[in-house]
Amino acid sequence: MKRAVRERTAGPLVLAVRGRPGPPPLRFEAADGGRLLLRQEGRPVLLGRVDGANEGLFLHHLGGYRSPLPPPHAALTRSGDHNPVHQYARWLEEAPNGPLHDARWLLGERRVFPPYVWTGDLVRDWPDCYLDWCAGGWQGVVPLRPLSPPDAPRVKAYRRQAREGTLAPVLLWSVTALDGWLILDGHDRAVAALAEGGDPACVVLTRVLDEDVWRRQSDECVEEHLRRTAAPTPGPRRPATDPALAATLADLPYDPARTVSWPLPGGPAAWDALAAHAVLD
Repeated sequence: MKRAVRERTAGPLVLAVRGRPGPPPLRFEAADGGRLLLRQEGRPVLLGRVDGANEGLFLHHLGGYRSPLPPPHAALTRSGDHNPVHQYARWLEEAPNGPLHDARWLLGERRVFPPYVWTGDLVRDWPDCYLDWCAGGWQGVVPLRPLSPPDAPRVKAYRRQAREGTLAPVLLWSVTALDGWLILDGHDRAVAALAEGGDPACVVLTRVLDEDVWRRQSDECVEEHLRRTAAPTPGPRRPATDPALAATLADLPYDPARTVSWPLPGGPAAWDALAAHAVLD
């Protein structure tokens, strides 16, 4: 697979992916009526439909999802010079079944989440669940395979690594259509970390604004700032270097962008046929 360009930034790792116009092997597809489908290498793995009042999302797992990462070895996390962000980026670039397409992608470590993310808003129901958007959004985590019990043999091995501080991070994909995250890799590691009383350490994959978009927004912010500061106002003038403006401009290259959905072949009829088959099964 063609390597992505790593942007030179003082902050998080940003991959500028080129030469992969899409659709990628792991992708969302959409049809009228709030219908969504997550497909991996041609296989539908997740169906979704926004409820009539746009207050939530019904999901149905179809199974068959495969992680784009190889099994991480504890030796990787025991190494002092191991950087999971760069390692996961390399694996995602090489994956034949991952979500990368032409865009800018941010990968960053995250260890602290609001309390509800891994408790009330971690989806544990299978195969059907509902994401409730009514209370100001959802912001939870959707697994792509059933979560193992905390006493499963593999989870018990990971729990030992969690206690030792050698547990590899979970890979999450930030998906705007869900208002939350998908677990791309590390289902059992997430269960192990939670069973040991902590949030899982994560590497989060997020699509961020394309360069032409954030540069245009940056120019607009500067023009608006100059317009406001040039107008006569009572009291002392604001300094030419505005800390708030500087912070806004510094954050713009990392602002999240919407997750891309491709048209669903066959449209609503194809989605309805899949949903009917899933109900019959």
